[in-house]
Amino acid sequence: MKNSRFWALIAALVAAAVFLRFALRGYAWWGYALLFVAALLLLHRYLPVALWRVVVVLVCIGLCYFCFVEYFIIKNARTDDDVGRKYLIVLGAAVYGDQPSLTLVRRLEGALEYLNEHPDTVAIVSGGMGSGETVTEAQAMYDWLTRHGVAPERVIMEPKATSTLENLKFSFDIIRSRGDDPKGNVAIVSSAYHLYRAKLMARNLGVDDAAGVAAPWGYFFVMLNYFIREAFGVTHLWVFGN
Repeated sequence: MKNSRFWALIAALVAAAVFLRFALRGYAWWGYALLFVAALLLLHRYLPVALWRVVVVLVCIGLCYFCFVEYFIIKNARTDDDVGRKYLIVLGAAVYGDQPSLTLVRRLEGALEYLNEHPDTVAIVSGGMGSGETVTEAQAMYDWLTRHGVAPERVIMEPKATSTLENLKFSFDIIRSRGDDPKGNVAIVSSAYHLYRAKLMARNLGVDDAAGVAAPWGYFFVMLNYFIREAFGVTHLWVFGN
């Protein structure tokens, strides 16, 4: 490849990566992937052959590991066969002001469908208040569900959690405070890509039979972005336990 064309390609990849990372919401990991491709092209051009072969081997190992992690994520990215649980834990996501983000709306849509199908189930909506939020995620979820016809007495707010692990831990504490055992009684609503990690965290907290309820998919390429990102979240959980 001629020198000018090579650098034009590198510049295009970097520009596209910056655009995806900073100008669009939900495409950041596509941007990182383009930067990775640009870095590989530069290494291929400038590294000695022996070192380039080492890079190729390492990249192949990394891709194999990535596929290994994605197997577990994709396998669990669906609603489990389930006859209905007593409690449905709805995991929080971003709120803009007092309005649920699209990701959170999708989770609430999944929760609403489950609650309509299982009229004896009680929802625990879990999430504290983050940057840029004027209400807790729990409050935003409570308001959304009750506006869409769920009886207020069927929705319990857990307004302190700041992570998935806390979502589950604090929700399990609420269940125990009501005289129930989370084991055998819990389903978890989250985005499809997030269910494997959420269920694994529940297992680490002693609830090894939590059912997963997958929220409806959003935009296809945005969802793929989050499936890519989730591999790093799962790796962190495997290594550090949180």
